[in-house]
Amino acid sequence: MAYKLEFVDAVSPEDLVFESNGVKVVVDPKSLPYLDGMELDYAREGLNEGFQFNNPNVKDQCGCGESFNV
Repeated sequence: MAYKLEFVDAVSPEDLVFESNGVKVVVDPKSLPYLDGMELDYAREGLNEGFQFNNPNVKDQCGCGESFNV
């Protein structure tokens, strides 16, 4: 599995919307069991910056942290 972030033009009625600090995250119901309890953060470390995923459901992940197994 892999994390995929993209802009949403329209929210479907079955989608779940989470909001924090003025940022909305839309999750489809099929993906929710894999993301339940996940923390999404934006971090800067030196010259690198980007989203960091802290997912308690992950059993194994790649070195870049973008794909995972549950």
